[in-house]
Amino acid sequence: MNMQSDSFQARPQDAHHFRNSVGTMDETGKRKWVYPRKPKGKFTDYRNYTSYLLLALFFGLPFVKVNGNPFLLFNVIDRAFFIFGQPFYLQDFFILALGAVTSVIFVMLFTVVFGRIFCGWLCPQTIFMESVFRKVEFWIEGDRNRQMKLDRQDWDAEKLRKRLLKWFVFAVISVIITNFMFMYIAGYEKVFSIIVQGPVENPLKFLGMIAFAGTFYFVFAWLREQVCTLVCPYGRLQGVLIDKNTINVYYDFRRGENRSKWRNQEDRKAVGKGDCIDCQQCVVVCPTGIDIRNGQQLECVNCTACIDACDEVMEKVGLPKGLIRYATEAEIENREKFRFTSRMKATSLILVLLIGFLGFLMYDRGSLEAKFIKPAGSTYFVKDGRISNTFIYTFLNKSNEQKTLTIKVLNADHARIEFFGSEKITLKGDQILKGNINISFPENEIRFSKQNLAIGVYDEKGKLLDTFETVFEGPFTLAL
Repeated sequence: MNMQSDSFQARPQDAHHFRNSVGTMDETGKRKWVYPRKPKGKFTDYRNYTSYLLLALFFGLPFVKVNGNPFLLFNVIDRAFFIFGQPFYLQDFFILALGAVTSVIFVMLFTVVFGRIFCGWLCPQTIFMESVFRKVEFWIEGDRNRQMKLDRQDWDAEKLRKRLLKWFVFAVISVIITNFMFMYIAGYEKVFSIIVQGPVENPLKFLGMIAFAGTFYFVFAWLREQVCTLVCPYGRLQGVLIDKNTINVYYDFRRGENRSKWRNQEDRKAVGKGDCIDCQQCVVVCPTGIDIRNGQQLECVNCTACIDACDEVMEKVGLPKGLIRYATEAEIENREKFRFTSRMKATSLILVLLIGFLGFLMYDRGSLEAKFIKPAGSTYFVKDGRISNTFIYTFLNKSNEQKTLTIKVLNADHARIEFFGSEKITLKGDQILKGNINISFPENEIRFSKQNLAIGVYDEKGKLLDTFETVFEGPFTLAL
């Protein structure tokens, strides 16, 4: 399995550095467990701040409401969707679908320009793994060397105690994450209600929670980095998105080779040695177990742990930082500056157009949706010289404000509407209301068995909120 860039492969003098290119697998195809060292440094601090902010949002947003509506809710079962506190309905599903497409293109654009920065900084898998479960593991079992020692030793009291404690804490965290995930589907009130009622009254919901919690536990306790290297399709997609002008975490081979161990008082340039002292620190901190010096690899999630580890070593030995850094392949190979390529410009243009179109649809979707449907099997009836049709109306208030509605037939001076109740219809915020009306015309105005009819719905200020076009039925007349 060859994952290095073509330009790097073209240097035969570096071929011996490409062994074991898959960090989590040995030569027989068996998985190698990764024991990353606890990272520290500038980029690690930035990633921690980002993770803490995103975790705070994940655990806090279910309790945030806007005008009484959840800030985010995706209740597929009850077909209730709220984004930024605004209700969305099945009629607005095309807007959500377009938003999903826009998000995918946005991630693709970022991949074209910045590589897998999403994976290392924003992906929920990385955030939960590195900022929650891995930190618990460091707290209970210690850093890399202690974890490796614990794994090799017999199942004595120390190992049993630490493993059981870790597994228990992992299980508790998995249950907590599952319950918060369900809050984005059913709302926190419903989740708390189910917890209070207990599993006896909600056996299916309880089994569903156990299944999801078990999945989270399996992913973060055992599957781990293999989600990124084997399961996630985005990791495979990046191979066709990045090129030599994509910003990624790169090892500067021109500066680092020929790599050699550090010797005090040695003039490395004079003896033809590069700045890489082959300390392996960039390898031991990698959460996917790769050697970044082998070139860009699909397993690299751009977490920057290797940058911090290398900079720390360079500082200690008195060499310039940045041997491993954010750069482009063209910059490393040819010392070219970053440039905005035609592909990046085209992708950016498509993204801007999609975002603009999405914003227009959300703005123009209206605050009310009205429908006037004839009951199945119904027809016209004649009374007092007028032909009448019955319609079932359905009003959907997409706003959070109460509305008082008035119905009018457009472009028809002699139309008359008969209400089964008050002519003023009050509709609460986020409410669906149904009712019946009769619309009639003088007999001499109905010249066809089916005539087009436009019905408008107005608010209390006389503003037209929605229009619905339907058909008015009358008697069949033979035109002479």
